[in-house]
Amino acid sequence: MKLTEMTVHDYLELVASDAPAPGGGSASALVGAQGVGLFTMVAGLTLGRKKYVDFADNCNEIIEAGKPVVSELTAQIDRDTDAYNMISDAFKMPKETDEEKAARKAAIREATIVATNAPLYTLELCHKGMELGKKLIGKFNTNCASDFGVGALNVRAAAYGAWMNVLINVTGLDEEMAADYKAKGQKLIGEIDEGFEMIYNETMQYMQ
Repeated sequence: MKLTEMTVHDYLELVASDAPAPGGGSASALVGAQGVGLFTMVAGLTLGRKKYVDFADNCNEIIEAGKPVVSELTAQIDRDTDAYNMISDAFKMPKETDEEKAARKAAIREATIVATNAPLYTLELCHKGMELGKKLIGKFNTNCASDFGVGALNVRAAAYGAWMNVLINVTGLDEEMAADYKAKGQKLIGEIDEGFEMIYNETMQYMQ
């Protein structure tokens, strides 16, 4: 059964068990989906309010662009665990002969690349989500300020979780490839942090 097909209770029971997966990567994707979902919720709760009629077009654009991001992050919950399983299977390959050792080494490298790309994509999706959140600043139903802020917290946490998973996996890659992944990730994290601070400062104005 896919993780996304489990009940919330069963999923959390599995996470809390001694099973190696789902782990941090899948958990990060789930948190990210929840965060971007909160952004689209805030946009939805801004629509139809006379007070915020001027924000309608912006909110519609955020909902339209945000829902696919939520769907992709949801899919990443299973993709990340699949990537982990791919690495696990590669390490279990036989290594008695030179041919077996070569095949195992190649499989581990391929699986490591897959396992690095999975959280990097989650990080990229979190970046897209935070950019959408930024578009809500000053243009949302202020009764949803805490929801907006929690959305940003979730997206940022998901981004850092994905980033950690990128960093742990690049240790198994050559230096040039690892440096490329790190450069991409650091840029995304920097921009996500900026977006988070903007949203956090905005939402806290309504909680004094």
